[in-house]
Amino acid sequence: MKKIIFSYAENRYSIDVALSILLILALFVHYFRILPELDSVILITLALLGVFPVFVSAVFSILEKEWASMDMLASIALFFSIISNEWASAVFIALMLSSARILEDITKSKTRKNIDALLKLRPEKAKVKQDGKIVEIRTEEVKVGDIVVVDNGDYMPVDGEVVLGAASLNESSLTGESLPVGKEIGDKVSSGTFISSGGLEVKALHVGKDTTLEKIIALVEKAELEKPKTQTLGEKFGKIYLAVMFVGSILLFLITKNLALVLSVVLVVCADDIAIAIPLGYLRAIGSAAKIGVIIKGGKHLETLGNVEVFVFDKTGTLTTGKLKVTHVYASEKSNEDEVLKLGGIVSVRSNHPVSKSIAEFSKLKSGIEIYPENATIFEGKGVVATIDNISIVLGRDIFLSEKNILIEENIKNKAIEFENKGESVTFISKNEEVIGFFAVADTIKKEAKQTVKELYDLGIKKIVMLSGDNERVVRSVANQIGIKEYYFGLLPEDKLEKLKVLNKRYKLAMVGDGVNDAAALSLSDVGIAMGALGSDSAIESAEIVLMNDDVSAIPKIVKLARNVHQVSVQDFGIWIVTNAFGLVLVFAGYIGPSGAAAYNFISDFFPLLNSLRVKVGK
Repeated sequence: MKKIIFSYAENRYSIDVALSILLILALFVHYFRILPELDSVILITLALLGVFPVFVSAVFSILEKEWASMDMLASIALFFSIISNEWASAVFIALMLSSARILEDITKSKTRKNIDALLKLRPEKAKVKQDGKIVEIRTEEVKVGDIVVVDNGDYMPVDGEVVLGAASLNESSLTGESLPVGKEIGDKVSSGTFISSGGLEVKALHVGKDTTLEKIIALVEKAELEKPKTQTLGEKFGKIYLAVMFVGSILLFLITKNLALVLSVVLVVCADDIAIAIPLGYLRAIGSAAKIGVIIKGGKHLETLGNVEVFVFDKTGTLTTGKLKVTHVYASEKSNEDEVLKLGGIVSVRSNHPVSKSIAEFSKLKSGIEIYPENATIFEGKGVVATIDNISIVLGRDIFLSEKNILIEENIKNKAIEFENKGESVTFISKNEEVIGFFAVADTIKKEAKQTVKELYDLGIKKIVMLSGDNERVVRSVANQIGIKEYYFGLLPEDKLEKLKVLNKRYKLAMVGDGVNDAAALSLSDVGIAMGALGSDSAIESAEIVLMNDDVSAIPKIVKLARNVHQVSVQDFGIWIVTNAFGLVLVFAGYIGPSGAAAYNFISDFFPLLNSLRVKVGK
């Protein structure tokens, strides 16, 4: 029996299609009296065959402690049909359930196809440079630091940095963007992308399970398993409804002594359609979002997003491009530009903070070399401390240097203010506890940021807040340009958490961020939204929603999607109530009996199911 059960589970779709065809044929033969002498045998045989999948599903539901599943609810109607010899009704119920399972499997298969399509982007072989020769090895054998050769027509096997060549990459599989993206030396590339023209040599930075493609596959698979709160509420409703049906059926029978009437009522009000329609809608929503490059880790997060009242944005890498560039290197009278540049490159090379990375890249570009410190300590969101040749180097904002008891001379402060007034960020550097200069770094606002903020306000979002560790002048300039009225500056990671805690006490909150120092804030919020391409691994893991193309304009779209799927779920309940009420009128008025009730239920079940299929991302 166990083998039969698992065999059915593995081939459910094909078996249900075949079963549905047989059930339809049985009803056709019965109602048109084609084989009257075999009518009863055919109905009984097909009814019992139809009961088997219900039995299998009920067994799995019991094992998983889900007592209010669709098949558990429908089994009541099946039970009454069989004991009253209403075999045509039993066949109708079996057809209703098999049709619902087929519709569910079709929807799930679309999500599965998305995963399968992603798996096809995973090349089995990779060409790697070894001792001056190009050797083909299995992709899983590639190590961090290997130089991978990717030619025209090849899929990228690793995440890495271009060290030679130029090419156009098709990144639609990850971002949903169909236009090719040019890549050249120094640019980052992601696994699963496709070279449409040109060729590259790439230094592997992330391999195997750490690559972008593998993480997306894991996220999509996880999203399939998550259940939205609405579905959970549906299950709670189902448990109560199951008890009411049992008690109500017994009371109705005791009062009327009419088993046919009881069966007709049970058949009409069986809530199997709701048990599938609601999760079906959320599954459709997740699949629809994936098509525009948004990975939602589960339906419950989408439902929460629809109720969000406040959006909190990190600035750098979220509302701005995050591609910081050093615009000026300032050296004090006690130092020179070359020394500031050299020490800045050494202290920043081990940090992943956008400012540190821009300084390290600028230093390498100017000097042509990359020097690593003897040791380095990274203070997330604050700065970096490193040593080399008995020289202590500190890089960070003024508040960080103050914590280290390092004074900044007044003339250096005044010079820094000149750059801050232009909307640029200033990062100071000290040598042996004496400030020797600073780096002025500029960022650009994303072109879609202003429109995104406007659309969120138009959707009725109560507050939009920007948090940043940057100075007041830079933060105020960005906020004014994109239309954000409330902003906070000079914040450390722990300060951001405190701001979020205050807001979270009053509002349902969504946080949008990308950096390592945003990970805790993303976890604390009701819904965390991470920027997938530029974002850090920890931020992506902490978030519930990932924007793979780093396009914040997708946020209003998924808010609308969240509200749409909730509205559809409410409509599903409304359709169910109306159709049930009408069906009960027909039963108590004597227009339909058990067979008619089963047919009515079968037809009316498709209304909420088809309604759920309307869910999709709008413009």
